[in-house]
Amino acid sequence: MAGVNNDYFDALETRSAAQREAEQMAALPKQVAHAQAHSAAFAEILKGVDAAAINDRAALAQLPVTRKSALFERQRARREKDVFGGFSTLVRGPQMTRVFASPGPIYEPEGAVRDYWRTGRALYAAGFRAGELVHNAFSYHMTPGAFILEAGAHAVGCTVFPAGTGQTEQQLQAIAELRPDAYTGTPSFLRILLEKAAEAGVDASSIRKASVGGEACPPSLTAWFAEHGVAVYQTYATADLGLVAYETAAREGLVVEEQVIVEIVRPGTGEPVSDGEVGELVVTSLNPAYPLIRFGTGDLSAVLPGPCPTGRTAPRIKGWMGRADQTTKVRGMFVHPAQVADIARRFPQIGRARLVVSGEMANDQMCLRVETPEEDDSLRELIAAAVRDITKLRSEVELVAPGSLPNDGKVIEDARSYR
Repeated sequence: MAGVNNDYFDALETRSAAQREAEQMAALPKQVAHAQAHSAAFAEILKGVDAAAINDRAALAQLPVTRKSALFERQRARREKDVFGGFSTLVRGPQMTRVFASPGPIYEPEGAVRDYWRTGRALYAAGFRAGELVHNAFSYHMTPGAFILEAGAHAVGCTVFPAGTGQTEQQLQAIAELRPDAYTGTPSFLRILLEKAAEAGVDASSIRKASVGGEACPPSLTAWFAEHGVAVYQTYATADLGLVAYETAAREGLVVEEQVIVEIVRPGTGEPVSDGEVGELVVTSLNPAYPLIRFGTGDLSAVLPGPCPTGRTAPRIKGWMGRADQTTKVRGMFVHPAQVADIARRFPQIGRARLVVSGEMANDQMCLRVETPEEDDSLRELIAAAVRDITKLRSEVELVAPGSLPNDGKVIEDARSYR
């Protein structure tokens, strides 16, 4: 539970940035070695890698990115022998308390450790405290969402009402009679509950704070909740990684969790981008039970400069900014972000690149916009040839000044009209 004082969950949150980096980089080679030795999947993925040499971010960036699709594909291929596809290091029994199924299905284990997904840190930052009652409206059916937040609530010292999803009238009755202090669940369902409570004359005013996830919660919705007396905080967690980042009272991005290492890479590649540039969020987990090394979340985000004003010193990210997988079909052919990256990689003169697909259905047009200080027709022709070579499609090429393209993580922009 709370460690150093009433403001922080534990002392890890206020380590110096240098201390955190040193301790994480010391733990990294041990986690890589552990994954190689105890995870059949990573024994294959990281075959030939010298774990001891993976002791800084530059070395980490040389390892392959493993994306969610790989979890599904490996699980499906090995379903009869290992439902976890070789990623879990746990065995059934006392060390594995539950197995969950996320859409796909992708199966995930729960380890028999306190606050396995580490969400207590997020709930504490959202103001949850020992002795309070939490109305948990995440699903308790097959998927892990409800258990992820329930474990965190217990770590803080809260009591949990397992409301689950649906049955709005019964949930309102429970809220009126149990008088919960806090809510966990999706922001959209919390709004439904508050609106239905107002319509039915049910007193739901006991709920003063909430930790929400599972979908976007834009500032306008956060402001709506504030107007209705509920302070809402976003939690970014997944069944694979546990807690990745969480919102604090500063309302300035999301603070990265202490047991993960975060990178932002150019979509379609494993190449880190500069701080502040939007790209795909790639996470390395230090959880020994499910040691994901460079796991591509498929979500776009960016690193924010400086520490959180609350005094937490971990890096901050902007939060969810869209999906990184921008694969689209052009003239019957799929075009992938990795192909755009391959084109740019052929020309050292190119900075960022963005493929814009326009026109109407059955009349697709492509234009590759590339940042370069050069204005050279021969370069334009060479790039166009590279586009044909890699995508098998013809494209216009536009050379633009460095810094001209939007910093939104988009590598492929679908600007077609579908009328």
